[in-house]
Amino acid sequence: MILEPVAPYRPSHFHVKFAVAEWERRACAALRRQVFCTEQGIFAGDDRDAIDAHAIPICALSTLGGEADAVVGTVRIHEAAPGEWWGSRLAVAAPFRGTAALGAGLIQVAVASAHARGCTRFLAHVQEKNVALFEALHWDSLDRVDLHGRPHRLMQAELSAYPPMHDPECGLITFRKAA
Repeated sequence: MILEPVAPYRPSHFHVKFAVAEWERRACAALRRQVFCTEQGIFAGDDRDAIDAHAIPICALSTLGGEADAVVGTVRIHEAAPGEWWGSRLAVAAPFRGTAALGAGLIQVAVASAHARGCTRFLAHVQEKNVALFEALHWDSLDRVDLHGRPHRLMQAELSAYPPMHDPECGLITFRKAA
């Protein structure tokens, strides 16, 4: 009998929400280290900074049989000044990077949840390679900047495209687009 190779499991949808469980928060931190320290070499050892003390982590969970199985994406948000919120450290696990729904879902929960908390301006420094995704999601480029030796853009979300999300602990379900 000849066995055919089995394709790796690819979830059809993802649950994007605030990382409230301790395992979710640990997995978000581990994913950030993997992406920003190991893969991109932007930081040595760890990417945590003072913002982490008050930032809200958001996770994208893959699901298996309807249950959360792993953190495959993350971003953090924080209020820097009254009404001014920032998103940072958006990271997606390597096997899921072609899934635009993950980045879009993380951005949706980030901006919409901040909007519900009184955000009047939402900003992010976006790596140049990700600018097109943000522009497609109603973000405007304000300036070009160099951060950590890499080209970035200072970008601002159009808040009218992000209705307030009052239950980010429940979040949303986003579906992987067919190839």
